[in-house]
This record gives sequence, C-alpha cells and structure tokens, in this order.
Amino acid sequence: MTVDAYTPQSGDARIHVAHYDLTLEYKVTTNRLTGTAVISGVVVEETRSISFDLVGLRATRVKVDGDPRATFKQSDRKLKVTFGAPRPAGQVFAVSIAYAGAPRPRRTRWGTIGWEELEDGVLVASQPTGAPTWFPCNDVPADKATYRIEITTDAAYTVVAGGLVSCVPAGGRRVWLFELDAPTPTYLVTAQIGRYTHETRALGSVRGELYYPKPLAARVRADFAPLDRMMAVFETSFGPYPFADYAIVVTADDLEIPLEAQAMAIFGANHIDGVGGLERLIAHELAHQWFGNSVGVAQWRDIWLNEGFACYAEWVWSESSGGPSAHAKALGHHAQLAALPHDLVTGDPGPDLMFDDRVYKRGAVTLHALRLTIGDDSFFGLLHAWTARYRGSTATTADFVALAEEISGASLGTLFHAWLVGTALPPLPPSTRTDAPAPVTEALALRQRH
Repeated sequence: MTVDAYTPQSGDARIHVAHYDLTLEYKVTTNRLTGTAVISGVVVEETRSISFDLVGLRATRVKVDGDPRATFKQSDRKLKVTFGAPRPAGQVFAVSIAYAGAPRPRRTRWGTIGWEELEDGVLVASQPTGAPTWFPCNDVPADKATYRIEITTDAAYTVVAGGLVSCVPAGGRRVWLFELDAPTPTYLVTAQIGRYTHETRALGSVRGELYYPKPLAARVRADFAPLDRMMAVFETSFGPYPFADYAIVVTADDLEIPLEAQAMAIFGANHIDGVGGLERLIAHELAHQWFGNSVGVAQWRDIWLNEGFACYAEWVWSESSGGPSAHAKALGHHAQLAALPHDLVTGDPGPDLMFDDRVYKRGAVTLHALRLTIGDDSFFGLLHAWTARYRGSTATTADFVALAEEISGASLGTLFHAWLVGTALPPLPPSTRTDAPAPVTEALALRQRH
C-alpha cells in the first residue's frame, strides 16, 4: 500500500483496511452525527503507530482489540493510534473509534467536498478526499474494503447508502442497515438522506432502485425510462454488470454535477428535465459502475481510466440508441480539443487538473483512436477482458496498455505515448467511415470537478 502522490496528506501506507463497521446516529435538524467505527485490517510494514483520516469530527474513545496500552492523539486531519508495542508486518488489527460532531464539507483544491447539508437532508460527495468528513478511514483509492453501515435518523427521512439489508422503526426514528460486500474505496462510500419516495425497476437481471422527491415523479420516470436498454447495451459492450443492484437518487436541490458512488448515482433536480435533455449524464454515471467503481484506479494520476471510459460510454450509448455514432462524437470532440490549450498530460495531469474536462474528453478520444487502430472486435474484447480481469480490484494505465497489446497482438506503445504522455493532440487514425463530426453540445470546461 502506498500514499497517493496527488493526495499526499491522505492515507497511511503502513496499513491495509479490510472492513469498516460503521454505527451512526444522525439528527437532521441539528446536523449532529454520533458514530462508532470499527476498522479491521492488517499492518503491511512493521510499525508502532498507524493513522486514520478524520476531518471536522472529534474522537472521544479509541480501543485496540487485545491492546489495553494503546493510546490515541488527534490533529485537524489525522487520528493517530499508537500501539502498546511495535506490530510486525502481516499482523491484523481491529480499532474501535467513537466520535461525534457537526459534519461539514472540507475545503480542498477541488472545492468543498464530503458531507453536505441540503435544504432538507444530506448529500455525501467524497471524491477524492471527502470521506473523512463523516468517518475515520484510510482515504486512498487503492485501499478497497467491505462495509457494514448502520444509520439511525428521523423517521420522515429515507437513507440510501447502497446494499440495503433492512429498515426497522425505532421509537420515532428508523434504523437503516447496509452492507457493501464488493471491495469499495472510501471515496465511493456514501450516505444520501432525504424525503424520498421509492420505486423498484427491473434492469434486465439487475435490480434497479429509484429514490426521488414525489413532486419530480413524472420527470424522473420519463428521463430514466431508457435505463433498462442502456444497461443491456453496456452489458453487451463491457461485460456483465458488476454489482447486484443499481440505485439512483435524485435530490430536491440543484447540484453542480451528477455523482457516482458504489452501485449508485446521484443527480440534482436540475439534471432531470422530463424530456431526456441530459441523457448522456445518465449513461456516464452508469458506465462508472464498470469503469472506476468495479475496476478502480490504483492511483489518482490514472483518472482517465475512470472518466475517459465513462465519456466513451456516452458515445457508445448515442450510437446504439439512434444518435450520432461514436466516430462522429470523437471527430467533434477532437476538433474542440484542437482549439484548446495543449498543456495537459492526460495520463498524469497533476492534482490541480485531474478533474479538467480535457482529461475526460481526450481520454475518450484516446479510446476511439485505439478502436480505430485495433478494430471493433479486439476493442470490445479488450473492454470485456479489462472488466473481468480487474473486477473488484484496482489497475493502472500500464495494466491497460499491457492488456490491449495482449488482446490485439499489436504493439501499441507509440499510440498510447502520443495520446497519454505527449501534450500535442495527435490526429485520429485513418478510417473508412464517412460520419460527419457531431456537434459538441456540452460546454467543455477547462477545470471541472466531478
């Protein structure tokens, strides 16, 4: 395990967390959170102490299983736990942390992220370092774990956190229990709280769940009507959906951008217009379940593997649903990228630019260049192999390049170097297709937080 170079103050390279057990109580009207986190894992190098990320909340009691001499100390970003004696590499640990406070977003170079109060409820948007605003954790993308999350809150509110097991009334409140059995990084764990109505929708063999404010019912049902067909197209293109279900939350509030979480997506009321005007965003967030959530990045520098793939999925859906072809989309975005500054390295954009929209769109055009180079059969065979081989794990750009060469039998180093390492925009490989470039309807922002 390593600390990520883009978020060097987050995480602890000395540990791997296997499981989080979170027991939380939250009062919506006062924004008061009380919790106990039991964190189980293994020490990966000999150490006397370990640390967890925790921001804006105060730990009141820390116990280490089997170690009565353990102590703890907290700073504004870290909770340091010191063992009674050094622990060798390979030794397991279980740390119980009681904590409380008024959770709020943290300020970062990417804006404010984490636990955020809505007009009437809560939104959690943790990418990339917002998880510590609501639970102590090892906040790096490479450290995936399983979760048990119990949240008690006011009975009038619905809680959505993925993997719902039960909801039990408890004296004017309700206790919600969730289990995330698939390995999940901290930034994809969420808790959405609001006055939501709920309906179930079959998405082929996948169970779909819609949560939304009742007044938005007609718009939500209209805009998400294509979701079952979208799921079928993506399973054909990318391989089987990697989770048991897929939940969608639509908030009553407007949001800057939609958000993905493990087996879930969150949209603002402004993203749902009732006529499918932002259908590409629905495709984008669904695609993240394969690219970014099941197959995760081992390091933030490779974020194009998440966002470039999700953007390309938008084009796959457009082509499959009667809109402009992926080739036409690629031509249109290539022309737009050509008119923008060429000062960004797609495969290593740096922390300040990791959410720049050029990473997203050039990443997608990179995939189309690969498709033109190796052909459709090899390209979609590669995507199937990628989502199967690294399912539930993390991977790097080097892993993708190696697999692309394995599947296609071609030497692709020069192509990937030009698109991912060089800053100049390469031309697309020649094609016999005659599609005209599709107009780019969405504004391409030079710096976009996702």
